[in-house]
Amino acid sequence: MVSQTIPIETMSDCLFCKIIAGEIPSNKIYEDEDVYAFHDISAQAPHHFLVIPKQHIPTLNDTDNAALIGKLTLTASKIAKDLGFAEDGYRVAMNCNEDGGQTVYHIHLHCLGGRPLSWPPG
Repeated sequence: MVSQTIPIETMSDCLFCKIIAGEIPSNKIYEDEDVYAFHDISAQAPHHFLVIPKQHIPTLNDTDNAALIGKLTLTASKIAKDLGFAEDGYRVAMNCNEDGGQTVYHIHLHCLGGRPLSWPPG
């Protein structure tokens, strides 16, 4: 069963909701009505950005919105192309819950590129 998401306006303690609202600055790359993308402040590669939905969804387990998850992924691909590293390759990852490495409970994709990436990552 999918949990009901909490409207963004009630998420006063969410870091990413504050970034979307403009309360915390970010180095924005892209924005539309559904998603927001910005450079990661703790970059793990020469190119490292996050793509987040504007709707607050705590974890991947809390949604069944395939269109939105697809849009996050396609947005990452578009930005990688726009920034010029898509042809060389990149990694798109989403962490889910504590054991998955999630530290901010607002779903987000990491897109990393600009160097060879090994597997497993950690």
